Amino acid sequence: MSEIADVVNETIERASEGRLNSIIALAVAITATFMALCNVKDGNIVQAMAQDQAFAVDQWSYYQAKGTKQNLAEAMFDQLSLEREIRPDFSVDARARLDKKIAEYAAGVKKYEQEKGQIKTKAEDFQRDYDRLNLHDDQFDLAEALMSVAIALFGITALTRKRLLLGFAAFLAGLGVLFGLAGFLQWGIHPDFLTRLLS
Repeated sequence: MSEIADVVNETIERASEGRLNSIIALAVAITATFMALCNVKDGNIVQAMAQDQAFAVDQWSYYQAKGTKQNLAEAMFDQLSLEREIRPDFSVDARARLDKKIAEYAAGVKKYEQEKGQIKTKAEDFQRDYDRLNLHDDQFDLAEALMSVAIALFGITALTRKRLLLGFAAFLAGLGVLFGLAGFLQWGIHPDFLTRLLS
């Protein structure tokens, strides 16, 4: 009779092990697939971030160039205005030409100031878009990290047969999926303490 009980117990153990392996295999397949999708989306976000950063740098360089032109126009305006004041001996024609140049430089100063404002707005827009994308980049990075650890724990679970470890691995995978969905659906979930720790 004890032989029959041993065979039944062994059969139940094998079936249980097979079921556990099936659960682990399914969990690894789902986690790895979602992690691959997150990786593709994260790569696209990183490309968009690099583009925004390049555009922002270009705009700030353009802003500085306009500032340099504005400074030159202001210097010429000041120099010509001073020359007009200290040289009363100019002819009427020379004074008219000087006044025309002073007006041109004054208009140039205003024009450069206005253009700098527009350029600054564009640069700040690129920076805001970069920051928005960076939030989602962080979400995908966290998702990938959590799911990678979960897959490693699923592998250890297959070797050790510890159901508690399976539960912990499933929790980490679920948390990774949550961050991945937050990235895809542009939710505002962002654990600042964790991203600061990892950066």
